[in-house]
Amino acid sequence: MAKRPPSEPRAYDVIVIGSGAAGLTAALNLAPNLRVAVLAKGDIGAGSTAWAQGGIAAVLEPGDTVEAHVEDTMVAGAGLNHRATVELVARGAAAAIDRLADLGVAFNPGETVSERWHLTREGGHSHRRIVHVDDATGWAVQQTLQKAAASHPNIDLVPGMVAIDLITERHVTGERFAARGCHGVYALDTADRHVHRFTAKAVVLATGGASRVYLYSTNPDGSTGDGIAMAWRAGCRVSNMEFNQFHPTCLFHPKVKNFLITEAARGEGGHLKLPNGERFMQRYDERLELAPRDIVARAIDAEMKRLGVSHVLLDIAQLGADFVRQHFPTIHARLLDLGIDCTREPIPVVPAAHYSCGGVMVDLDGRTDLAGLWAAGEVTQSGLHGANRLASNSLLECLVFGQAVADDITRQWNTLAPPPTVRAWDESRVTDSDEEVVVTHNWDELRRFMWDYVGIVRTNKRLERASHRVKLLRKEVADYYGNFRVTPDLIELRNLVTVADLIVRSARARKESRGLHFTSDYPRTAEVARDTVLDPVMVRS
Repeated sequence: MAKRPPSEPRAYDVIVIGSGAAGLTAALNLAPNLRVAVLAKGDIGAGSTAWAQGGIAAVLEPGDTVEAHVEDTMVAGAGLNHRATVELVARGAAAAIDRLADLGVAFNPGETVSERWHLTREGGHSHRRIVHVDDATGWAVQQTLQKAAASHPNIDLVPGMVAIDLITERHVTGERFAARGCHGVYALDTADRHVHRFTAKAVVLATGGASRVYLYSTNPDGSTGDGIAMAWRAGCRVSNMEFNQFHPTCLFHPKVKNFLITEAARGEGGHLKLPNGERFMQRYDERLELAPRDIVARAIDAEMKRLGVSHVLLDIAQLGADFVRQHFPTIHARLLDLGIDCTREPIPVVPAAHYSCGGVMVDLDGRTDLAGLWAAGEVTQSGLHGANRLASNSLLECLVFGQAVADDITRQWNTLAPPPTVRAWDESRVTDSDEEVVVTHNWDELRRFMWDYVGIVRTNKRLERASHRVKLLRKEVADYYGNFRVTPDLIELRNLVTVADLIVRSARARKESRGLHFTSDYPRTAEVARDTVLDPVMVRS
């Protein structure tokens, strides 16, 4: 194949990598004064935001308090949360809802004159505080933010750009001892298959989580931990990667592997049952179906293993057909398409990987360890979620931190250095691969052993096995990456292997059970809650 001439750098004031709630919120708040590019590796609306069903947590009614929201979040997070972060997000919730409403998000209205919005309740919450758009809140939020960004003259939405690596001092031309910092990103254009340089004074990571590292997940295919892996390779610390949330109720169906049944189905009175119709949550927690997700997921996992069954049942039929159709229209319609009438029969469900509570370490302004690099949303470990995310705090974190990142970049703008001249992507020593089957095989192997060995319940022996297999895959993927031109699948596999390694390292380091990390070898919770922090400077092997 002929050598490709390098493309010219595409320069902006700010580059946002990721086009969900966090990235678009940051972009919209930066755009009044700065030129912003929002990169998405697929379609602009293909990320996890559009998949969120339940809603957004906020204190919006008399009797509820910000303090109660903070305490509920801390309890769900098993005390590992950073209280300053939790307070920042809880205090900012109502204003975030108002901003979305002003943009045009049509939240369900209240049922009385005194209620502005209809509020539902979800597991772990002590009050009804979940504002929503039926059972498709994320889709409504994504569409509204995307429409606003698309119409803004200072925002370029750039789909089909698969981020490969952050541009740092290692890529600077002619400066042997360049200052440490982030100056942009190399990204593969899925249309022309060329690698492009995007440069800017500020870069925002908003790439979402890494739940696709597991065999079964509620997330879209793109949730491959790209931002976490890129930040790690660029020298940023990551934290609490062992805390992987498994949503208790993913639809169990031979043809549909990632359809989520919202937390609100239990919040409104749905019952979890065994195949014989018996309820079982009373054996695990006095809050029954309203217990936090980690408890409910472990309870379901334990019952499935005890009975040797492939799933349990979620029964919402007793709520009434009209109620179900009104409050869960998306779920009702999708299940009908699959031959399940949830107004008459229970829904088969299983736990599935859903959310990454760990990620790139950031402060209250979304700053990372690397100058010029900010991050917001699921890609981060901000201190909000601790050892387990409280339901409907995810979109909220995106909105509050997307705003915080934009505010901080704006404040610092005049002190930020312009990007230096950076090298073009070098393809001089690689060829096109004729062994794509290697990528597919490694992808499948990785997800399966992560599911088997680093899942809902862990042991030292399982983690040791996972560690051994990750090391072998890391070497094989590194060799493959060094010899062949990049493809979207290879880029994602490289990132998944990095993320899997970080998860396993973190899980082996935590000698206790806390929140989402449960190990049979250390079943007790330590008296002092400490973050697991991994530093790339210290990790050599």
